[in-house]
Amino acid sequence: MTHAIGEAWLAAQQRIDRLDARLLVQHVAGCSHADLIARPEKPLTLEQLSWLESLVTRRAEGEPLAYLLESAEFYGRSFTVSPAVLIPRPETEELVALALDRLAGIPAPRVLDLGTGSGIIAITLALEKPAARVTAVDISPAALEVARGNAERLGARVDFRPGSWFGPVAGERFDLVVSNPPYVAQGDPHLEMNGLPFEPRGALTDGVAQGDGLAYIRAIVAGAPDHLAPGGWLLFEHGYDQGEKSRNLLQAKQFKCILTQPDLAGIDRISGGRL
Repeated sequence: MTHAIGEAWLAAQQRIDRLDARLLVQHVAGCSHADLIARPEKPLTLEQLSWLESLVTRRAEGEPLAYLLESAEFYGRSFTVSPAVLIPRPETEELVALALDRLAGIPAPRVLDLGTGSGIIAITLALEKPAARVTAVDISPAALEVARGNAERLGARVDFRPGSWFGPVAGERFDLVVSNPPYVAQGDPHLEMNGLPFEPRGALTDGVAQGDGLAYIRAIVAGAPDHLAPGGWLLFEHGYDQGEKSRNLLQAKQFKCILTQPDLAGIDRISGGRL
């Protein structure tokens, strides 16, 4: 690596994607894209060079860019992320949009987000629906720390609670229960691809050997009727091949208006129903 940001960017491009290289240089230098173009001769300190070298090496080894930048975009907002939480996916924005549609017309809805992770769903719903009373649950203390930080920084009112699924909300009912739970089968080869080995395994799969990845979805569907107000909705994200099984689970629990929503690629991604 060299001392000037422009030269450092060119050097990084020899090892990683051009856009990734630019974003890492901007992150380390604390500059914008315009600054990088206008002042490529701006020097980097030895400390910044060492940091950039480390980030470029980690990116070359497959670590997701969001972890290196410590942030990711979701629903038009920037969220802090760390290896303690999943990186937000665009598909989950569809889940938020469906949730907001179901909340329309309810003045002060009660909302529960199960397995909140970085808090993207709970925080977005709280910001888009300011009168909502949003509760978010996660079993991971590290994930809750990230989520609380995001809520504070973005100015969202969310009641974060530690625990497993419905455990922390015993006796409470909600107008909407929403979740993006772990749903990848433990033996799925995708877990070793596309940066997933760097993401928390417990947020990706239920860990059931020889399972189908639906263990947590089964638990959520089974517990939801005891925590939904009359007419309340359950919505959850799932895998590309789990739409039919998800609808069957909902039907077995007497849900109505059962649906499966495809993502932007036309793949079954979200299912739900009304109590």
